[in-house]
Amino acid sequence: MSKKTKTFKYILFAIVIFLLVGLAIYLFPVIRNLSTPEGQLEFEKQVDNMGVLGFLALFGLQFAQIFLIILPGEPIEILAGMCYGGIGGLIFITISVFIISSLIFLAVRKFGRKFVYSFCSKERIEKIENSKLFKNPKKIEWIMLILFMIPGTPKDLLVYIGGLLPVNPIRFILISTFGRFPSVISSTIAGSTLIQGNWKFSMFIYAITFIIVGLVIFIINKFDKDKTAETAINIMKD
Repeated sequence: MSKKTKTFKYILFAIVIFLLVGLAIYLFPVIRNLSTPEGQLEFEKQVDNMGVLGFLALFGLQFAQIFLIILPGEPIEILAGMCYGGIGGLIFITISVFIISSLIFLAVRKFGRKFVYSFCSKERIEKIENSKLFKNPKKIEWIMLILFMIPGTPKDLLVYIGGLLPVNPIRFILISTFGRFPSVISSTIAGSTLIQGNWKFSMFIYAITFIIVGLVIFIINKFDKDKTAETAINIMKD
């Protein structure tokens, strides 16, 4: 990894920490009172007061989360739901992911493996790229869709890997955007219900999402003799 890349990553990481701390300080006084109607109204007021800066700050966090690969996406998705509601948060995250995934994919296609190795482990990338499963042109897009749908898989790493694989750019970007839908919709709805102080319903949403995704994967494995989904998940593990 070059010194310029390291410096860029450190600067970007510092910006993320600054944004997180700033948002926490700004919103903490009202977040602790979310269980009351007054606190919920105050939170909405604070978000409205942030205006465009709120959108930019949240987009910056989303960009860093996908770009750096070291941050989980769920907290940002929950925050989007808290700030803009379940549907508004979903739209915001979907558009953000589409833009950021497109930029990373195109950058990988232009600059190649050196760009990927600047942000991802070379050994891990080679392990995935050289596996027989990811060399099968007929199954790559199907595999990627499954991996993006499964909660807990390294989806942001997949964006970098996608640029190295023989996949159609438009289809891959659509897969990387909308394949996250189960995770994003459950997180944004959970965030919106948290604003109403309904913690139990938030947990219920997550539970239902995991059950549905689990059933889908079970059905896929049941009828897929090659155990494609299971094999792909094992390959993606560290």
